[in-house]
Amino acid sequence: MNRILRFAFVGGLGFLTDAAILALLLAFTPLGPFAARVLSIACAITVTWLCNRTLTFQSSGRGLLKEGTRYGSVSVAVALFNYLVYSGVLLVLPATPPLVALVIASLAAMTLSYLGYSRLVFDR
Repeated sequence: MNRILRFAFVGGLGFLTDAAILALLLAFTPLGPFAARVLSIACAITVTWLCNRTLTFQSSGRGLLKEGTRYGSVSVAVALFNYLVYSGVLLVLPATPPLVALVIASLAAMTLSYLGYSRLVFDR
């Protein structure tokens, strides 16, 4: 399987993690869609780092701490973009279900994350 397909697969796992945690938090906690999304993004970042370093790109050879810091930095930047798109959709179109906004935001952020991870984290 080529790297783009593996990245898409891992991204799908991250998306499912993000969506499942978001849905659970919205259903079972008093958190609203904005606070719940911050927590669901954090969970998804953890899952995708572990999967990307083993399935998509392989370990960078920089050591776990350095690689994790780089991955986290790129992930936070992409997550901010993702969150801004998500929030923008919900604020401009308030009738939009949060999970639909999540899909739109995730698709918008996918290219940024691939470029960041392949060029700044797992480059050799």
